[in-house]
Amino acid sequence: MQVSILNKEESKKDRKIILREEKAKKEERERKKIEKVRKVERELLREVTVKIRLERVDIQEKITVRSLLNSGATELVISPEFTKKQWFKLKKIEKPIYVKNVDKTFNKE
Repeated sequence: MQVSILNKEESKKDRKIILREEKAKKEERERKKIEKVRKVERELLREVTVKIRLERVDIQEKITVRSLLNSGATELVISPEFTKKQWFKLKKIEKPIYVKNVDKTFNKE
């Protein structure tokens, strides 16, 4: 009888250890999820927009738009979709500007 009582006590201890380990793993997963959310929040908070006025010099038409301040781009950029929507006239430049992505690879467009 003594042996079976000891085994039951050891089994309870083992279960407690396993439960503690599982709880610690769950808390670690939750901590990582929270940190991920906070990282996204920090990234979103860095995006600041301002209203700017643009003028189409060909017809002297002015529009006010929201612009991203400090997008991280090294040059002034405007999206092709926006230029089409606003009927901006574009002209080809003599020397192309090659755009690189954040990871230093060249953009495919």
